[in-house]
Amino acid sequence: MDLRRMFGWSLLLGLAVLPTLATAAGKCERLVVTGSPDAPPYLWQDPENPKKLIGASADLLQQVAGQMGIKVDLLYAGKRSQALDEVRSGRMDMLADAPLVVTELESLDYIHPPLLENDYLVWTRKDSALVYNQAADLHGHPGAVSEKSRMTAEFASLAAQQLTLVRTPNLTQALQKLLLGEVEFVLAGRYSGRAAAQSLSLANDLIARDQPIDQPGLFLAISHNSACNDPWLRGQLAKKMTELPASGLTEAALQRNIERWKLQQQQPVSTPKQ
Repeated sequence: MDLRRMFGWSLLLGLAVLPTLATAAGKCERLVVTGSPDAPPYLWQDPENPKKLIGASADLLQQVAGQMGIKVDLLYAGKRSQALDEVRSGRMDMLADAPLVVTELESLDYIHPPLLENDYLVWTRKDSALVYNQAADLHGHPGAVSEKSRMTAEFASLAAQQLTLVRTPNLTQALQKLLLGEVEFVLAGRYSGRAAAQSLSLANDLIARDQPIDQPGLFLAISHNSACNDPWLRGQLAKKMTELPASGLTEAALQRNIERWKLQQQQPVSTPKQ
């Protein structure tokens, strides 16, 4: 066989493979995503449509996926542990707000960098004399933290050894303890603390210290059992996550959803749509 015929066959084979590659790269047209149903302003259950999740994480993911030509459905799957089970099994494709847990690497692929950084701050009453520059400054002072908080493993270990923390069922109860003087500080996220304080009309009574005490990331995590989990999707999402911090979209989404949450708390509960 001469070189021209060999070249011709190679060209034909190459052209035949192209559609297959294109299909592989774009096979995922829809992602079914879930996450925490009670973590405003990042994610929470939509009071108007309880089957869906809304929040800053939802907005950012939908915007990023839209740029990739992928439709995203943010669906309620139960409490956080149930949502994790749905994604582990592959019944849902992705978690939108996964903390980085080493043992979960057996069932999830984490997209780096995280979708959002969740700065945990020390919140005190405005008239507090507590001096805080580092975690050691809180030793001997009673504090509170919501049991729904997700700190890094390193900080959780430090807190167990050095801090006196009361765990409350939710952030609202932790802030109420602070206002009543039952504790001297509360550990809460920068934005979740702000959203809770505003919804309780406590924004003028509390202050958040500037220095974060912990900075866990909220990651996109794709199930190993998801049909959408391929190198193209993971690579494109990682690229988008890298671009997000400089885009200004993150801060805008967080502020917008703080206001959204605040307004929802002020309104009577409407009849959910069926």
